[in-house]
Amino acid sequence: MIVSESFESGLECPNMHPECHLIYASQWDNQSLAEKSYFRDELNILNMNVLKLVLLLLLPFAFTLSGSSQESLNYQLPPQEIIDMVDAPGTPGISFSPDASVMLILHRPELPTIEDLAMPEERLAGIRINPDNFGPGRSWYYAGLSLLFEAGSEPVQVNSLPENPRIRNLNWSANGNYVAFTHTHHTGIELWLLDVKAANARKLSKRSVNDVIGSTYSWFEPNESIIFAAVASEPDDKPLASQTPTGPDVQENIGRQAAVRTYQDLLQTPHDAALFEYYTNTQLVKINIIDGKETLIGEPGLYSRFTPSPDAEYLLVQEMQKPFSFVVPWQRFAMKIELWKKDGSLHKSLAEIPVSDNIPQGFGAVRTGPRSHTWQNDAPAVLWWVEALDGGDPATAADFRDQLFSLQPPFASEAVAGPKLALRYSGITWGSDDLAVVSQYWRQTRQSITMFFDPSEPAKETTVVFDRSTEDRYNDPGSFYTTENAYGQRVLLMDKSAQHLYLTGAGASPEGNLPFLDKMNIRDLSIERIWRCEAPYYEFVAEITDTEQMRFITRRESQDMQPNYYLRDSQQGIIQQITLFPDPFPALREISKTLIEYEREDGISLSGDLYLPPGYEASDGPLPTILWAYPREFKSTDGAGQVSGSPYTFTRLGSTSIVMMATQGYAVLNNASFPVVGEGETEPNDSFTEQLVQNAAAAIEKLVEMGVADPERVAVGGHSYGAFMVANLLSHSDLFAAGLARSGAYNRTLTPFGFQAEERTYWQAPGVYHDMSPFSFAHQMKTPMLLIHGADDNNSGTFPMQSERYYQALRGHGATVRLVMLPLESHGYSARESVLHMHWETLQWLERFLKKGE
Repeated sequence: MIVSESFESGLECPNMHPECHLIYASQWDNQSLAEKSYFRDELNILNMNVLKLVLLLLLPFAFTLSGSSQESLNYQLPPQEIIDMVDAPGTPGISFSPDASVMLILHRPELPTIEDLAMPEERLAGIRINPDNFGPGRSWYYAGLSLLFEAGSEPVQVNSLPENPRIRNLNWSANGNYVAFTHTHHTGIELWLLDVKAANARKLSKRSVNDVIGSTYSWFEPNESIIFAAVASEPDDKPLASQTPTGPDVQENIGRQAAVRTYQDLLQTPHDAALFEYYTNTQLVKINIIDGKETLIGEPGLYSRFTPSPDAEYLLVQEMQKPFSFVVPWQRFAMKIELWKKDGSLHKSLAEIPVSDNIPQGFGAVRTGPRSHTWQNDAPAVLWWVEALDGGDPATAADFRDQLFSLQPPFASEAVAGPKLALRYSGITWGSDDLAVVSQYWRQTRQSITMFFDPSEPAKETTVVFDRSTEDRYNDPGSFYTTENAYGQRVLLMDKSAQHLYLTGAGASPEGNLPFLDKMNIRDLSIERIWRCEAPYYEFVAEITDTEQMRFITRRESQDMQPNYYLRDSQQGIIQQITLFPDPFPALREISKTLIEYEREDGISLSGDLYLPPGYEASDGPLPTILWAYPREFKSTDGAGQVSGSPYTFTRLGSTSIVMMATQGYAVLNNASFPVVGEGETEPNDSFTEQLVQNAAAAIEKLVEMGVADPERVAVGGHSYGAFMVANLLSHSDLFAAGLARSGAYNRTLTPFGFQAEERTYWQAPGVYHDMSPFSFAHQMKTPMLLIHGADDNNSGTFPMQSERYYQALRGHGATVRLVMLPLESHGYSARESVLHMHWETLQWLERFLKKGE
């Protein structure tokens, strides 16, 4: 990997050898890499006095206390304690059968290697494609399957899985007898079937699955057949890039307003467009799971979505249309939406959608015309969609923003108008013939409205169930619980009387999250509390198994107890453990965790999870400390001050977690509250940097008051928008001794049509863009800063160039800064070599600037 480093103090060499204290000459930058390498090797064998003398004799001019270097560095390893935590096996995932009688245990793999990341990859239309297997360039997968049939029993391993399984896209049949899944290998993606009772798996089709975009497969007749997207392109069809250009690539816009946010990996040339068409060309195939008979459905096409009706008589099909756009990702390409009969013949054209590159500005903006087509899950074949009533423009004043429409078989009549929505449509949860739940939301005010409506009488008056602010976590009523019906579709869970629904939620409270299970009366909307998590456990409902006896399965954990699943009988007050997953890393229990609460100077309540090293006692005195955070925007001080998270969760760290530094003698305040509030007409970003400094000062004051932190030895860190936060804090305060910034964006003028929660464009609020850009204040940087970035970052806005240009700006002003570009890594780091090296870089930086006085 390439590492660049610039020093203001010149106290240490570019190779970070603590024994080598150098004074660099300004001519250092003019040396070749070979000369620098030789020069460093020679210097390291000299003592300090001789070195100074040699430098003074050889370079008797223009000395400064500064220096910089660039080098290629092999992957390094952090201490063994961190390696063990990175390599510790993950807690298995769980998937329940439709009746919750069987648990499918999903075994997680080890981290991939850098060789895995070096596999071929095409970057087209906003996505990354593996050209060898017609799948995603990088994907998460499971490495094994087992089945649990009885509580507390030993899991049964699934037989006949493929060698080195890479399992994705799991889906139960409606009767719970089968689980379909895909297996990804280097040259193709296969469709497999698990026979649950026999605990045996087999490959279903010889055809390769196309898993590039959208739908991959779906159960067709719920327990009999599957429809899947097969690769339709032949190897000889692959377009070859011309070595000699035939002319320039040209884009043109004449008077058409088309403001879009920054996207990565867009189409650049006609050859890119031809490649994208090649990789997304799909043939729909129906396969009988018993006899393996295959039937082609329709003609090959660029199908991004295909959804069978619940009764499997029709298919809702969405197909991309050419020409493709070069300014938006594939989700916004022109689309054709059609209704097919189950044999693939066209039944009705539903919509012709043009390319969506001119959607109005703002988070509530949508395209005009029909959108969000969906089947009614509790009916054989009823089609629904939504249309904007305000032109899709959130800046337009309107009493109603959206309206629902429906069509019933044989789909020959006009669409039936359904409920009008005051806010923007955000989804439907289906229940029964006369009951469904529609949700709507408005980003500018954080208002959310949940309503009951009658699908059988769409014009009938709706009932508002909840009208609330999404920022008010303490009064969040939760989400309606769903279950699978005979069609294999998710619908509202009701009791036998069909008069009650069930709600589950996080249960945010001043004491932390205390998840709950409630029962709601449909008629009067009254709510009865059935169960709530109690300290010292963190526990939430995973599956409801019996509404009459009120039995349900929970996932339970505590600070020193690995997450496992339990069966609860709320009427009898009985709890029975189902799974017996072991603690993946017992030594981690020695790290203490405490939820701390404090206030910033304007009275807003803040909190964070404090982790302390093994064996630490208050009498040991202050520790070097790391504050890790991610800023979040709020429209109310009440919402900003509410506690999130739980003090009782099990400490199971992700592979890149900063908490691992607690094993190396550091105090870590993780998930520190960093609210940015803008009430009324004021936007949060109008005082972004000022509020960041207030949040940081309050956290440090609390930690110092507790005797945990030394105010002279506190570092701040963050990832993505958290890295942006770090750069701003170091530019506008002197609170920290060091900074750690991973995969951030530092120049907001490079994201001129909005970023994060900022809806205004650069031209509407140039002062905000300037003042929020750490790049604008590179001359003010006085704190040592470590920049780490994935060299192939795919996240919108956080181009690798952001860190590269910011490093150059800091270096140009003499700042102490180190830039580490991790080869082949995207926005998050996944290769074992990259993750371990990232921890090594972090620890080295902290040791240099937080422990230098020890």
